[in-house]
Amino acid sequence: MAALQQVLLAPETMPHVVADVQAMIDGEIDGKSGLSGTGLKVAYKVVTSFASGYYQSTVESMLPSMVAQLEPFWADYSTAGGGVSFGDYLTKRGNEVAEALLSVTDQMAKGSDRAAVVKAYGAVRGGAAKNIEAALPNLGALVQKYMG
Repeated sequence: MAALQQVLLAPETMPHVVADVQAMIDGEIDGKSGLSGTGLKVAYKVVTSFASGYYQSTVESMLPSMVAQLEPFWADYSTAGGGVSFGDYLTKRGNEVAEALLSVTDQMAKGSDRAAVVKAYGAVRGGAAKNIEAALPNLGALVQKYMG
């Protein structure tokens, strides 16, 4: 089976993946409620309204590192998936996958010079793992859409 990077980051595919990732994130954010949901929506609004194109360029710049973090999970799934969807596979390893993906955003936050974005990220980082874990079925479906 092909490596994630070969397929998801291919020049003809990556713009579609970026658009799908943004749509997935939008849907996940829209589905949040309660106090933590409100905090997440405020932080999301800061990021999406920071500057024209900032959100899309951030997703584009994060995608290679996110794909790299998912690659070992995809490789294991491809050889020993056990007849489940990739989303189910990721969900069973929820905390491990969430922490792998958060390592990317943590690095980006450390290197960012955008104080408002870093502050917004810091405000939601504590609950980020559970939000990522909740999104893993959709993330897995997105990956499978392109990987076949």
